[in-house]
Amino acid sequence: MMALYKPNISFLEIHATDPDKRRYAVKEEGPRHYIDIDHYGMYPFPLLPRKWNDAIAKFSKDSILEHGIVPWHIQVMLHRLTDAFIKKDFVSIMKNSAEIGHYISDAHVPLHTSSNHNGQLTNQRGIHGFWESRVPELLAEKKFDFFIGKADYISDPAGFIWKRILESAKASDSVLLFERDLTKIFPDDKKYAFEERNGKVVKQYSSSFTLAFNKKLNGMIERRMRQSVYAIASFWYTAWINAGQPNLQSLSKKTFNSEEIAAIDSLNEKWKKGSVILGREE
Repeated sequence: MMALYKPNISFLEIHATDPDKRRYAVKEEGPRHYIDIDHYGMYPFPLLPRKWNDAIAKFSKDSILEHGIVPWHIQVMLHRLTDAFIKKDFVSIMKNSAEIGHYISDAHVPLHTSSNHNGQLTNQRGIHGFWESRVPELLAEKKFDFFIGKADYISDPAGFIWKRILESAKASDSVLLFERDLTKIFPDDKKYAFEERNGKVVKQYSSSFTLAFNKKLNGMIERRMRQSVYAIASFWYTAWINAGQPNLQSLSKKTFNSEEIAAIDSLNEKWKKGSVILGREE
């Protein structure tokens, strides 16, 4: 698998964000990124069937879509990636590898499992990006350890991803609570700062508040990122195993043709022109 993935690591890195870009153009995309599992009662949410057909039979498809479908969509993506390996379809392997990684990562973010996904219910707007963007941007490159060892075959993908969903749901309260606690002891001029981001000076959570938040979470963000890395690699490996372990050496020198590049560029243009995200605010 290394012979295929390593030469294409830049594509995977860049196009892991394509599902987010698609939310500007495809109305069905939004629910694939989250599940408001707290809508279904109390942890561990026994009222919600884990199987898709059972869930829509109980709550209706419209209701399930309204509250998010990420654990089910990851299983759909696994089937697509497996099929791509069976067909030895280079473009489909790359596209589905990048995109399943996005959805798996989303499932590891606590606020992707909460109806209070951006703190909008508790006057904590912006906390979503704070957890998944601001903290990693400040700490990941120099402080976080992403060497996680080898991937493993996942014999029960549904059970695996639901376990991660429940972990995220259990952590969501801490994310919100700890930010509130810190806000009580940080005045506004210490909580926020004007700092450079992507070449522009913007108001964002200060470095001191960000470090304090990460410390109070006791390394939660690094742990969830490490678990996400492991999960993505293991889902790729599982798809390849389930496809019969095809020899990928012949695909290692494949490249994208002009039509494929044009299709990718078209998505990016729609994203740049998008004025409204179809889906919930994050």
